[in-house]
Amino acid sequence: MSASRLYLDHNATAPLLPEARAAMIEAMALEGNPSSVHAEGRAARALVFRARETVASLAGVPASQVTFTSGATEAANHVLTPDFRMGRAPVQVSRLLVSAVEHPAVLAGGRFATDQIRVLGVDASGRLDLEALEQALSDHDHSSGQVMLALQHANNETGVIQPVREAAELVRSHRGLMVVDAVQAPGRLPISLSELGADFLILSAHKMGGPKGAGALVSAGETLMPAPLVKGGGQEKGHRCGTENLAAIAGFGAAAVSAAASLDRMPAVAALRDRMERAMREAAPDIMVHGGGAERLANTSFFSLPGLKAETAQIALDMEGVAVSAGSACSSGKIGESHVLAAMGADAALGAIRVSLSSMQTEEEIDAFLDIFRRINGRRMERQAAQAAA
Repeated sequence: MSASRLYLDHNATAPLLPEARAAMIEAMALEGNPSSVHAEGRAARALVFRARETVASLAGVPASQVTFTSGATEAANHVLTPDFRMGRAPVQVSRLLVSAVEHPAVLAGGRFATDQIRVLGVDASGRLDLEALEQALSDHDHSSGQVMLALQHANNETGVIQPVREAAELVRSHRGLMVVDAVQAPGRLPISLSELGADFLILSAHKMGGPKGAGALVSAGETLMPAPLVKGGGQEKGHRCGTENLAAIAGFGAAAVSAAASLDRMPAVAALRDRMERAMREAAPDIMVHGGGAERLANTSFFSLPGLKAETAQIALDMEGVAVSAGSACSSGKIGESHVLAAMGADAALGAIRVSLSSMQTEEEIDAFLDIFRRINGRRMERQAAQAAA
């Protein structure tokens, strides 16, 4: 990112951390395959193990419960499957429940058939309707197989934090499985698989300052596991085969260490975000901050300006040197209506701008953004006044 530009899109991807870059360069100097038994192979395998330990520590589990993948989307497709194994015994899951505001990778349902997926509503803040969840769990026919709930820890667009623990208690009372998409949580929220009550967590390296193309599926144990998505030579204990991406895994591990250290900075980030929103409301009293009344990630603000489409505002900000998202940046650069806004009952056609801060954002950078925001909003208000006078 150029020094003349301002990057406020950390929920889409966090810039690669210097320590992650250094770990990747060190890994690329290793010659061995982690599956080889000679000294070079053992050195590569040791690097994978160290990274696995740091990622596991982030989620509060032993290293043996981390399976590396090519990213969160692969991890979601791995775990969202009707086919599980409890040791050698098959376990069938016949129903997948998802909230209406999940990331598209989860909403797609992985390896479940369309008629096996049930989408649950959310309230106006975007939080899962727990009564709808309880009804769906009660409706499930256990004779056909188990039920699974996939729920994000925090929404990637609004930053709204979901009632994961409460949902997990309901799922467990109905003998179901719980998958938590924790992609947006590292460095922003404490993560503990056991405290959340989940069976599986999904993580992504590039959301926490690691490289793109690395992720992990974290399991509550080693006995109950999904059928492999990628089969082959037996790497990752056979759960995810293929030679490990050594450099990406090393960068992931380094980023996990940094993410754990970032939690202490979140109160300051929240104060910075709140100051920014107060200033935006002063400049634009009609601004709508989606999910603003709910508990949110400290770094996230998702807002709409009446009369100004989100893609128009995004382009205007980009031309002024500010990088933000118009919703989620997960559709090959396409800008479409936000399914999150639609689920919340908001104006999906108008869209919304997401500003997502880093743990190291400065007051001066927020002031620079606010100056540009006021200029863009001023032009919006001038257009509205001209239209009213016409």
